[in-house]
Amino acid sequence: MNSPETDVTQRTTSPYRIIIILWLLAFVSGSQVLIVAPLLPQISEQLAVSESLLGTLITAYAVFVGTFALIAGPISDQVGRRRILLIGNATMATALTLHWFTWNFASLFVVRALAGVAGGILTGASVAYVGDYFPREKRGWANGWIGTGVSAGQIAGIPIGTIVAEDFGFRLPFLAFGILLAGTIVFLWRYVPQPDVQRADSLSIRSALNGYATLLRRREGLAAVAIFIIMFGGNSLYITYLPTWLKTTLGVGGGAIATMFFFGGLGTTLVGPPAGTLSDRLGRKRPIIVGTFGLAVLMFVTTYFIVNTWVAYGLFFAVMGLFAARGTPFQTLLTELVASDKRGSFINLTIGMGQIGSGLGGGLAGAAYASVGYEGTTVIAAVAMVLIGILVWIFLPETVTQVNDGSPSVASGRPSNTGGD
Repeated sequence: MNSPETDVTQRTTSPYRIIIILWLLAFVSGSQVLIVAPLLPQISEQLAVSESLLGTLITAYAVFVGTFALIAGPISDQVGRRRILLIGNATMATALTLHWFTWNFASLFVVRALAGVAGGILTGASVAYVGDYFPREKRGWANGWIGTGVSAGQIAGIPIGTIVAEDFGFRLPFLAFGILLAGTIVFLWRYVPQPDVQRADSLSIRSALNGYATLLRRREGLAAVAIFIIMFGGNSLYITYLPTWLKTTLGVGGGAIATMFFFGGLGTTLVGPPAGTLSDRLGRKRPIIVGTFGLAVLMFVTTYFIVNTWVAYGLFFAVMGLFAARGTPFQTLLTELVASDKRGSFINLTIGMGQIGSGLGGGLAGAAYASVGYEGTTVIAAVAMVLIGILVWIFLPETVTQVNDGSPSVASGRPSNTGGD
């Protein structure tokens, strides 16, 4: 399976260098999504567009991410993860740079849709690459560090970008992210090789659809998709109206809400890497289940426990930390449930379905908030977390277990067609 693409920089590439490059990609990709919401008032003012239309910018991005994630998964299985990372990076850099040239709402809508196309291409690509390149005993560690790129965007990228936009307009942060990604392409090309793994033999619409059907016929595949839908939906249920509830009950302003999300990003950053490393040693399922049931408890007590802003900061720090404690091992587990020639399809399928779950959760959050209040909404979200824990416990196999010398190994009893390494 060796090829010029496989051998490029193979002798000079360091795992740490690969993690740094994928971290940069996660940082920019995450930041350019998260920064849209705080910039909406400036977009409305500078483009003279009504606030009622602004939400479609977020909808357009999400729709194209979900659609192109399903398209890009089978393609990455056939052409290789390195090439799909390069294509997605170049497309995202182009889309972000084009923000600078937008002159009205329609043009901005188009470039946000193009960014969604790039997001779909990149969705799951880094996780699948980790599954291809790193051995099992290092995958949780690698995913944990790469995942902090998104939370770093929440901690630093969003505040800095928002401040810059105050003085120079909403376009400049996107242009800066585009330039940073353009530089990342060079590093990807020079230092990120194509892992020497089995690829899919063919690529067509029919083979892609058959591949997805095969994945959904497997018990663990269908369970993983269901878990992602419930997970993203439950997250949206909990977070969507939390700021509104805090403003109504505690009278907190925008600055306090921003500070709360800063602490949340800090929790994700501090917990993600050790959670991934722990899953390399103890197995994937235990951290997932502990984190999930911990979230259920915190979500349930939110409206009873938060009595001031400092308690809100601490609780949201813990919630986001548990998101990472669950999410990092779960992403890593997904890479080990299928062989390498189906890995991109499987990961993108689950994430694409998760986008649908997020949309459903956001819609349900509005209805629940209007009918049972935020107190009832948190109870529904907590029940969703409990359901996730049960599904993981019953339907997903463990892929890593302990051996006598304390090092991780493949768990006995896992499906014989998993892994591919």
